[in-house]
Amino acid sequence: MTLSPLSRRVLGGLTFGVLALIYVPLLVVVANSVNPSQSMTWPPDGVTFDWWSRAAHSDGAREALVTSLQVAVVATVLALILGTLLALALQRYSFFGKDAVNLLVILPIALPGVVTGIALNNGFKGIMGVDLALWTIVVAHATFCIVTVFNNVQARLRRMGTSLEEASADLGAGVWTTFRLVTLPQLRSALLAGGMLAFALSFDEIIVTTFTAGQGATTLPIWILNNMFRPNQAPVVNVVAVVLIIFSIIPVWLAQRLSSDVEGVR
Repeated sequence: MTLSPLSRRVLGGLTFGVLALIYVPLLVVVANSVNPSQSMTWPPDGVTFDWWSRAAHSDGAREALVTSLQVAVVATVLALILGTLLALALQRYSFFGKDAVNLLVILPIALPGVVTGIALNNGFKGIMGVDLALWTIVVAHATFCIVTVFNNVQARLRRMGTSLEEASADLGAGVWTTFRLVTLPQLRSALLAGGMLAFALSFDEIIVTTFTAGQGATTLPIWILNNMFRPNQAPVVNVVAVVLIIFSIIPVWLAQRLSSDVEGVR
């Protein structure tokens, strides 16, 4: 499709405007993390790394970072296992209710976070009668992290086809041997991409976490929310927000590179 010069300029202007609306506020957060003024005056009066030093020595921020990493890692591992099994079952087998199960697997990522949080809170406290704790956050995060792994693995399985797996079975290999030596090597990049996206989703999740976190279980996004309106903590919050941005961007960037490299090879 060929666009006229005017159309290209309009489209370029709209694209620039949308990207600026998204990323300029992020750059302001980065600038405020080194702003000497505690009141975050703009433009900054200079550059200082005192707030970074304070953030590094903040026990609350460090504990919240460790908690977020623990939750994200465990939720990602669960998502990799369950998401892969679900993708294999729904892509390689036919059974009654397959379409309904496929919809139910994908639905958590489409539901508003507040709805998912309320539902899980009611499930844990009202139905199961358990106290909210760190493991309830992990389970809650896994419900939507599974979707990213499931989508990546299912898409790769569609492109792979079944010829190699059928050839392996014809040569006498069992189901597990075929999976380990034939299917899994072809799924590795999809699993890595899905796992990194799941990690990024879990690491910066706040809405579902708010409804499923027990007493004393504070993740990094919750720590930011609890401290952002405290004047003496505002500069430190900006530093922690920059850390959160970095931990979110890197997995997404790596996942995108993995996906594009695989597409280029194919």
